[in-house]
Amino acid sequence: MPAATTYPGKWARKCATNFHTVLSFIVFLFLDFLETLLCVIFRYLDECFEGNPPHCYCDQKKKREQKLCEEEKNELSETLYVRKNVFRKMGFLGFARKYEECMKTSGGQLKNMNRWSDCVCESCVSWTMNDDNKLHVVVKEPSQASVKDSTGNLIVNMIFLHGFISSSSLWTETVFLNLSKSVKGYYRLISVDLLGFGNSPKPRDGLYTLRERLDMIEKSVICPFELKSFHVIAHSMGCTIALAVYAKYAKSVKSVILVASPYLPSLKDEASFTVLNRLTDRRLWPPLLFGSSFMSWYEHLGLCVCFVICRNHNIWESMFKLHTRRREVHFMIMDLTKHTHHSVWHSMHNVVCGGAKYVEYYLNTLIEHRIKMCVIQGDQDDVKPLECSINIKKKVPDAEVCITSNADHRTAILGREKEFTRSLKRIWSSSSVDTNTMQE
Repeated sequence: MPAATTYPGKWARKCATNFHTVLSFIVFLFLDFLETLLCVIFRYLDECFEGNPPHCYCDQKKKREQKLCEEEKNELSETLYVRKNVFRKMGFLGFARKYEECMKTSGGQLKNMNRWSDCVCESCVSWTMNDDNKLHVVVKEPSQASVKDSTGNLIVNMIFLHGFISSSSLWTETVFLNLSKSVKGYYRLISVDLLGFGNSPKPRDGLYTLRERLDMIEKSVICPFELKSFHVIAHSMGCTIALAVYAKYAKSVKSVILVASPYLPSLKDEASFTVLNRLTDRRLWPPLLFGSSFMSWYEHLGLCVCFVICRNHNIWESMFKLHTRRREVHFMIMDLTKHTHHSVWHSMHNVVCGGAKYVEYYLNTLIEHRIKMCVIQGDQDDVKPLECSINIKKKVPDAEVCITSNADHRTAILGREKEFTRSLKRIWSSSSVDTNTMQE
């Protein structure tokens, strides 16, 4: 009897799975064709508007990297060139390449610092007015800087790094607002807009590699504030960058807190492909996975999305305010537009995918120095599999892993800000910070 009752359920699930597989194949086959077609169209548009456009990653690797130095070539993720597309293999781009070769003698030059498809409103290009070209940083200084922590430093420094398509607002609108006044008295809170996001620079010639991001954090935060010791808190893509910061400043970092870290152990040569195939699998469901795969596998389709949403963000924001009758737009909606396609595309491949080949080394360094580490993740995370946190625990046995019930990739922080902030204070208090400073 039990077998008879369970069989229909298994059969229904199998049918649903097969239907989803077939439908995904058909949809992504169509997207492959559309991507190839748009590659040809954008070559012509770039030539018309800019005169001398950069090569897209549909070109062969050697051709794309002709003007890069050896160090830059090594930092580019292999996933930029191996994205599956049956129509590209059939040679549909041959005509576009011949056209481009003919136009090379035109001597056209770039007309603007931004691409024609990027927004040029005052807020989006404000970073170009800044000669020092540093990251946008939000700092909350302590009110009682004369009090020392257990290491003898006057204040305790906290560096917050956000994730993919986000900004410093993720932390300023959550943790910063929920720390008690007594705790704020001893902490310097530093939230960073990573390169290519928020109000930070978005150079059109940048590759947005781990090294570039690490250099900018050093230039914008660590050196200006003369940080001798600090804690690092990061979410999603920022976790890889946080580990890179730790590996370089192992003697200065007091603790590392990772929220939804994308760690999938594999051989170094295969790490980038493992992340691409596991975290951006070409499937229609769940929706967040489809969105990740869409923006990771399709360079030109992603450009279309950014052109519609980001370039016209002022229109969308006005419509949202009119519809909701609000004067202010929620920071999460604002963050969806505060980037360029160039910065998003390279961040996904050169940090999320390409950075995976360095994570093993970063974790080994962390084990060697016995730094306090905590991993937080929601048990319903559709973006980063729960096994990512389990893998870190296997790699770093001393790491503390906190699985949040009924929380996904974002609600591990959002919607439970007070509880999340209390968890941070507890972790900080157990990692060589004077517990007297944590009294409420």
